[in-house]
Amino acid sequence: MDKFNESSSNDKQQISNGMKLSEELTWRGFVHQTTYQDITALDGDPISFYIGVDPSADSMTIGNLVAMMMVRHFIKHGHKAYMLVGGATGLIGDPDGVSTERGAINTDDIENNKKAIAEQYKQVLAGKDFTVVDNYDWFKDIKYLDFLRDIGKHVPMSSMLARDFVKSRLGENGSGISYAEFSYSLIQGYDFIHLFRKYNVTLQLCGADQWGNSVTGVDLIRRLDNKDVNVYSTPLLVNKSTGVKFGKSEGGAVWLDANKTSVYKYYQFWLNADDSGVIDYLKIFTMLGRDEIDKLAKQLSENPEARLAQKTLAHEACELVHGKDRTQSVERVTDVLFGTADFMTLKDNDLDMLAAEIPVVSTGKSLINALVEAKLALSNSDARRLITSGAVSINSKKVLKDEAINSMALVKKGKNSFVLVR
Repeated sequence: MDKFNESSSNDKQQISNGMKLSEELTWRGFVHQTTYQDITALDGDPISFYIGVDPSADSMTIGNLVAMMMVRHFIKHGHKAYMLVGGATGLIGDPDGVSTERGAINTDDIENNKKAIAEQYKQVLAGKDFTVVDNYDWFKDIKYLDFLRDIGKHVPMSSMLARDFVKSRLGENGSGISYAEFSYSLIQGYDFIHLFRKYNVTLQLCGADQWGNSVTGVDLIRRLDNKDVNVYSTPLLVNKSTGVKFGKSEGGAVWLDANKTSVYKYYQFWLNADDSGVIDYLKIFTMLGRDEIDKLAKQLSENPEARLAQKTLAHEACELVHGKDRTQSVERVTDVLFGTADFMTLKDNDLDMLAAEIPVVSTGKSLINALVEAKLALSNSDARRLITSGAVSINSKKVLKDEAINSMALVKKGKNSFVLVR
C-alpha cells in the first residue's frame, strides 16, 4: 500500500467557483447510475471511496482517464481516495465489454503492468491525497473453500446470471464463459467488503461498463455486515460527431503511455477534437473552472476557425498526462509544422520528438533525392514536378528548383507532408 499526500493550491482555488460536488459532477457530465437516492449525499462529510483498474496492459487509456478526472473532483471536494490496482482480478480478466474469453496474462507481465498503472495514478493525480492498494495482497492467502463458504454462499446465482455480459455470452450465438470469468464479479464484490472493513470505504466509483460488477459488493456488504454502501458510475463517453465510443483513433486506443501513443499523437488527438464535442471534453478532461470554459464556448461560437477551445484542451490534457516540458515541446513542434514558427527555433528534444513522427533523411542529399527517399514523391521526375509547381518548401521558404540540402532542414510538401533532414 502506497500513500501519496501533497497539497494542490490550484484545485483549492478552483473550489471558489461555488459549486458543491454534486453540482460540479452534474455540470461536467459525470452523472450516470448510482445507488444513492440523491447525489447531494456527496456534498456532506468526507467519504472514503475506491476505484480500480485491472493490469491487462501496461497503460491506461483515455477511457480510464474519464474516471480518473472524476476522482480528482472527489478528492478536491474532500473525499478520501483508494486507487486499486487489480493484481488478483488481472489474473482472471474482466469479461465486461468483450465477446470472447480473454487470454491469460503471465504473472511477470501483470507485475510490470501493475507498476505502470500505479505510476500513471501518480501522474494523473499529482498533488492529491490518495492511497494505492492491490487486491492481490488480500487474495493471495485466501483459501478456496474458505472463500466459497464465507463469500460464495451469500451471492445468489440469480443476480450473477442477470449480468448483461453473462447473458450475452451464454445466449444464442454467444461464445460461452468460463467459471473463472463468471466469478469475476464475485471477486470484485469481495474487494469492496475488504476495503469497507479495513478502511471504512463506503463508495465505489466506476465506469458505466462496470456497474454490474460493482453492485455485487453493495449487496454482499448488506448481507454480511448489514451496512449500506454505494456505487457511483460515470457515463460512457460518446463522440458526438461519429456516435461511437470516445477515445479511439485510426491506430486504435489512445493510451496514456507515450511508448504506446506518442506525446505528439496524443496532443494531436485533442487538437483535432470536433467542434460539437470540444466543450464537453474541456469539462471532463481538464480542471478548468466554469467561467473559463464558458468563455471558451463563447469564443468557439464566435470564431470557430481560431480553434482556441481545441488548443486549450490539447494543452491541458497533454500537460496533465505528460507534464509541462513535453507539452511545451509538442506545442513548439506543432507550431512549426502547422503554424508560423521558425524551424530553427526547435530544441534538440523537439527535434527528437519530430523525428519520431515524420520521415528522416540525412544531410548532403539533393531536394529531389530527399523527397523520393522519404516517399513524398514517387520518382525523380515526380519530385521535380512537385518542386517546379511550387508544392515544396524548405524551412517555410518555397523552392522552385532542385538544390542540395547540406544542413538540418524541414522539407514540406503541400500542407501536411514533411521530411526532416538531419
